[in-house]
Amino acid sequence: MKIFATNKRAYFDYEILETYEAGVELFGFEVKAIKTGYINLAGSYVVIKNNEAWLLNASVPPYQPANIRIAYNPLRTRKLLLHASELRELIGKSSQKGLTLVPLRVYAKKARIKIEIGLARNKKKQDKRETIKRREAEREIDRSIKS
Repeated sequence: MKIFATNKRAYFDYEILETYEAGVELFGFEVKAIKTGYINLAGSYVVIKNNEAWLLNASVPPYQPANIRIAYNPLRTRKLLLHASELRELIGKSSQKGLTLVPLRVYAKKARIKIEIGLARNKKKQDKRETIKRREAEREIDRSIKS
């Protein structure tokens, strides 16, 4: 399984409660662009409208800028492909106060582009500080072990 993009900011800003795997409806040149690593998940999120999941603000620049459609928008809304039972579950859980859906990573699975979305709760400032302290402590331990 090859990972093309990871949303590191989501892991820092949110506490991930559950993860789901979804397919993404893409154009052919978008698939080529993603497979070469041209995708950015920063600032993107998932919305559920009319019993369908949609990926918003994920940037996929064109693979070959000279060969794309004239009105191509790299930030266009893309449909996520989920099973009906997963959609019902997400609709119920995301409607709870304080929970949101964020894309975590984009990867290939059996020659298909998949996206991992997470049901997340926003971290408080104190939790973010604890994450930073833990990371710095691990760095110090690694440095002391090396020397």
